[in-house]
Amino acid sequence: MSKQTFLKGTLILILAGLITRVLGFINRIVVVKFIGAEGVGLYMMAVPTLVLVITITQLGLPVAISKLVAEAEAQGDQRKIKKIFVVSLSITGTLSLLFTPAMIFLAPILSSTLLTDPRTYWPLLAIAPVVPIIAISSVIRGYFQGKQNMQPAAISQVLEQVVRISLVALLTSLFLPYGIEYAAAGAMISAVIGELISLIYLITMFKLKKKIRVRKKFFKSIKNGKDTLNDLMKIAIPTTGSRLIGSISWFFEPIVVTQSLYIAGVATTLATKQYGELVGFALPLLMLPSFITYSLSTSLVPAISEAMAQKKLFLVEHRLQQALRLSFVSGGLAVVILYVFAEPLMQVMYGSSHAAIFVKVMAPFFIFYYFQGPLQAALQALDLARAAMINSLIGAVVKTAIIFALATQPSLGIMGAGLAIVIGIMLVTLLHLATVVKVVSYTIHVKDYLKSFLSMILSGFAGTLLFENVLVTSALSVRLLLAVILTSITYCFLLLVLRLVEKDEIQRVPYIGGFLAKFIL
Repeated sequence: MSKQTFLKGTLILILAGLITRVLGFINRIVVVKFIGAEGVGLYMMAVPTLVLVITITQLGLPVAISKLVAEAEAQGDQRKIKKIFVVSLSITGTLSLLFTPAMIFLAPILSSTLLTDPRTYWPLLAIAPVVPIIAISSVIRGYFQGKQNMQPAAISQVLEQVVRISLVALLTSLFLPYGIEYAAAGAMISAVIGELISLIYLITMFKLKKKIRVRKKFFKSIKNGKDTLNDLMKIAIPTTGSRLIGSISWFFEPIVVTQSLYIAGVATTLATKQYGELVGFALPLLMLPSFITYSLSTSLVPAISEAMAQKKLFLVEHRLQQALRLSFVSGGLAVVILYVFAEPLMQVMYGSSHAAIFVKVMAPFFIFYYFQGPLQAALQALDLARAAMINSLIGAVVKTAIIFALATQPSLGIMGAGLAIVIGIMLVTLLHLATVVKVVSYTIHVKDYLKSFLSMILSGFAGTLLFENVLVTSALSVRLLLAVILTSITYCFLLLVLRLVEKDEIQRVPYIGGFLAKFIL
């Protein structure tokens, strides 16, 4: 099995993430076209329940597997790797058998009582079978990531989206005559099938590339895996705590939002539509660049774990500096594009700019979100998952309280929920950063961040000028595309001039890296 460097593995995941996010947006646009904002609201109100169940089922094991497999690989201990894999698989398999039926049986109560919209019953029911599928695939992904081979996980992500987008139009249109809730359920079914095909691919790749024989003495490995279980739980439980806090917070989010809007005098149907615009239209666009920071985070856990196992403390700081700098420069471009082009982006993608105000208000603060993933990954790799969990708990409690405080105000309404979300993100990110700085010899290079802000301001000004004054004769979609491209080129040029990316990093970019590296002295 080929092991990849930190940057190469990250670039593979970034490419896959870009393709996945683009396909995901196409999928979302198709869903919106068939079932509208209200249908997206039903879809998105069911998703937090699924995420909560998956978080409990996975038990934080993907991160633990990645970390422990990387350490065992550094020591050449294949027997330990097998124990890690087998014990993890038995845990997630057992939990999925418990929670999948529970999700099905509790769907009527969740839909009618907590979510206040009985129509969410069918989307909840339709998505339940995906739980055991994701549980198994997450273990295999964790194994490959620990081996620092990101290609199988990357291809599986793309494959899942291709299958989903191929089926979503067919299934939503097939079920739409029976009602909007059935069409939303059809969109969920397309996601289940996509995850199933992705799992089949991962299993196939595992069989081809594995160095361990899983079925041989399977139960004996489980029986003798007490120490391995303890090692996994030391990482998995705090990691699960962080994700569980986020999932529980997200689970209660639509409940708190809809109840708060009800107090503010907003009708149930309108509340569902407004929530759909916020979390179905605006937030996915704001989170789009996170595929880069997610890729960095995924590669960072095994890279730092391996460096720590080999006592290379300088390399630990170097990897962290690299990840945070790349997160900032990539997130900076996203903030510029989303802030400057919020209205035309929403108009071109969804045929309406109603949700653009959420994007414009929240975009400047989402730079903290792009930082959060790598910081949390670093904490997990440094055995500080418990601190990350506490930080996440504080952020979730504050966010939920602020949602209720602001969304109940008729003057703010759903915008209050948006403001609460960004406040929660900022708080957790700053707490993560404070924890890292406290325990790791980490230097914050203020000069580089000031250069990044300057690049953002100049490219944002250039983008506004181009869109409003230079390209006015073109159609909206053409104007937007050209303006975004030229803004991105301006931003990247400033990064090169101000040396915010290093020459060796540019050289690793496929096809054009060698050419671009010539501009850096």
